[in-house]
Amino acid sequence: HQELCADLDHCMSALLDDLAERGLLENTLVITLGEFGRTPNINASLGRDHFASAWSCSLSGAGIRGGVAYGKTDDEGHRVIEGEASAGDLFATILAALGIDHQHEYMLGARPIPLADFGTNPIREVLA
Repeated sequence: HQELCADLDHCMSALLDDLAERGLLENTLVITLGEFGRTPNINASLGRDHFASAWSCSLSGAGIRGGVAYGKTDDEGHRVIEGEASAGDLFATILAALGIDHQHEYMLGARPIPLADFGTNPIREVLA
């Protein structure tokens, strides 16, 4: 984990620096996330299992306010105690950062197909 995080830190900082130096970061949204959170505890196979109770991601660049951390877990990382957001809220935030109306719907026959889940909202605290 520590080796992989160091590799990610190095690659992400190089990518963000390069985009910023070339004037592209303000128009490029960089997202890092997985399909699931991971348990805070190591399992018997020296790994971590899927964990839907708390997960993290990073958003950088277009439409995102830099240096902001949103949400908080308890000391053990088992549950969200502040700033809980759904996956739909994350997607609404991504769309808002890109200047796209997260409430827009496409119609498939008579069925509305939303860009983000109905009832979700962008996380305003992270938007520029």
